[in-house]
Amino acid sequence: MATKAELKVEKFYECEVKRRRVRESGRGYEPFWKTKKVDEALVDEDTEFRCKDCHGAVKLHKRQVAVGSYVEHKLKNDSEYCSSGWHFQAAIDGRTSRLSEAPVA
Repeated sequence: MATKAELKVEKFYECEVKRRRVRESGRGYEPFWKTKKVDEALVDEDTEFRCKDCHGAVKLHKRQVAVGSYVEHKLKNDSEYCSSGWHFQAAIDGRTSRLSEAPVA
């Protein structure tokens, strides 16, 4: 059985956050996704996050001593098929990366 120190934790220090911009027509706003560092997104008080590679849901972990704020996939399946996911990188079966089956819109 693996000890706590041996367990690999998935950490991303960049993610996409949902923002708003003025429409080209100049009438109203439209949402769009922008890649940001997690610490910067927290300072800007962003509230909606997703993985920048697979667009899957991520869990936010606020600043910890010496580590900084980070996000990790909520779903193991997203990590298994996301090019940045730890489970994908550790796989030896030759799988290919893909977008999340439940992307955050």
